[in-house]
Amino acid sequence: MPRSKRAKVVHLTKTQKKGKELTLRLYANVRECIEQYPYIYVFSVENMRNNYLKDVRTELSSDSRIFFGKSRVMAKALGDSPSTEPHPSTSLLSAHLTGPCGLIFSHRDPQSVLSYFSTFHPLAYARAGILSTRSFTLPAGTLYTRAGEIPESEDVALAHSIEPTLRKLGVPTKLVKGRVELDEPFRVCEEGDTLGSGQTTLLKMFGVTMAEFRVEVRAWWVKETGQVEIVERGTDDGGGTKGNRSTEVEMGAEDDEFAGFDDQG
Repeated sequence: MPRSKRAKVVHLTKTQKKGKELTLRLYANVRECIEQYPYIYVFSVENMRNNYLKDVRTELSSDSRIFFGKSRVMAKALGDSPSTEPHPSTSLLSAHLTGPCGLIFSHRDPQSVLSYFSTFHPLAYARAGILSTRSFTLPAGTLYTRAGEIPESEDVALAHSIEPTLRKLGVPTKLVKGRVELDEPFRVCEEGDTLGSGQTTLLKMFGVTMAEFRVEVRAWWVKETGQVEIVERGTDDGGGTKGNRSTEVEMGAEDDEFAGFDDQG
């Protein structure tokens, strides 16, 4: 007997959503850290990779705390106006909480934090949509795992099992006596190309990295003086421009997500 199209799967268990709970917890944690740490840094991330962000957390874990959550919730906790900010001028940081960004609460001074991030730029494999930073070509002849990026004496030939995958990605390879070979060079990408998924897969297969994980400090707040320093692009020497009330962020109308927040601070 054919199965009825009206048949529906009824789950006997339900998972309760924790959106509101997590939002309230993030707000409360940010408010608590404002009281505990002398410096607050707003940072942005370029070419986000979770494993590298974990490295940053590990490095700063002894004297700092990092939040990488909802920007609007963190901005609300910092204050959206002088009347709601927990400390003088913390609301000025809210204007910089846009895009992929977070907060660092720390006992480290700005020079130390900026110096660390200026040297922490680990390489990562490119993802679709970014611009290639260099040209890359697969050489003719037997293909090796690094495709000529290192001397052949230090490399090993590609496994024959990978050959079908290469052909699916558009590489005209063939098997000759168990070795993967190309009759002529194959250009994977040119410098400045917008990379597609097939290109990024090939780059990863041959160990070519074209992305760089970066953390940039946008601004910081000093509890002792109540001042906000804004970091200009390309500045990593601890300098900045002092914030003032004219740079405040204008928050939109409050919704139910933020109901009761001002009573918790």
